[in-house]
Amino acid sequence: MKRRNFIKKASATGLGFVAVSSSLISCDENTKDKKAVITASKVIKPLVIATWKTDLAVETAAAVLEKGGTALDAVEQGCRIEEANEKGQSVGKGGLPDRDGDVTLDACIMDEKGNYGAVLGVKNIKHVISVARKVMEETPHVMLVGDGAEKFAVSQGFKRENLLTEAAKKAWENWKIKSEYKPIINIENHDTIGMLAIDKNGDISGACTTSGLAYKMAGRVGDSPIIGGGLFVDNEVGGASATGLGEEVLKTVGSFLIVELMRQGKSPQEACEEAIGRIVNKPGKDFKNFQVGYIAVNKQGETGAYSIHEWFSYNIYKNKKNKNIKSDFFNKA
Repeated sequence: MKRRNFIKKASATGLGFVAVSSSLISCDENTKDKKAVITASKVIKPLVIATWKTDLAVETAAAVLEKGGTALDAVEQGCRIEEANEKGQSVGKGGLPDRDGDVTLDACIMDEKGNYGAVLGVKNIKHVISVARKVMEETPHVMLVGDGAEKFAVSQGFKRENLLTEAAKKAWENWKIKSEYKPIINIENHDTIGMLAIDKNGDISGACTTSGLAYKMAGRVGDSPIIGGGLFVDNEVGGASATGLGEEVLKTVGSFLIVELMRQGKSPQEACEEAIGRIVNKPGKDFKNFQVGYIAVNKQGETGAYSIHEWFSYNIYKNKKNKNIKSDFFNKA
């Protein structure tokens, strides 16, 4: 993957792959609310969409769905592929460390029932997306942090291992020469994988996992493991996930915002564009020096993606085809 370099290749508006399906609208005369009733046969399924060029991760998730697996199983297994990809340097083992040289991982997962689990600042455990699922399913909590999350993971059978690869260590040592931290988009130093899926039952689940900002302050956590920030799913409406500078996503609760906009009737594409607008249109916001990108899917299987700048892409599996598409973007100046 070469997701860190936002401006290596030219981008194009690539949402022609979005399929449109119909829904039936019913209105209770005793209320003012209109609710969209989705015809199950019209839902495009199975479907997987994920941030960046994550072909193998999406292919893995799609294989789970094609065999009749759940959306929850699909997004977990898909994200595990990236967590094991040491060359990616942004997710799981091989991720770039904080300024102290420690690799710390964040992840969250959300199912079709609205259940949620997350882990933050975890060391020595590669598959934190699976740990997040264990938090969701095996504890009374929704979030575990740091040493506590690591101890819980070990208690659940996960093995400790050194996450700092030689390549990541070398990059960190080179960084220490000047120790400059500037999240500028053409020297991008962070990323994540966010994934959404619809299974044969039409149920939606999502997952998000990352090693966070490279050379961040120890203890920093971004949007990826935070419900409503890096990920949000409402099975009645759809789901969304974010990538880019997490601090900016959190300030607008971006993924939750997109789902709520879809609830109000906006398409996934319109909702992603509005969420980016909430960031770039703030007075005095210098968005030229950071990137945020969103993906979204609604209950019908319609998808959307949008970013502040070029160079954001996403993979989508639909109609038995797995494609990488360059996202449309805001800053065309």
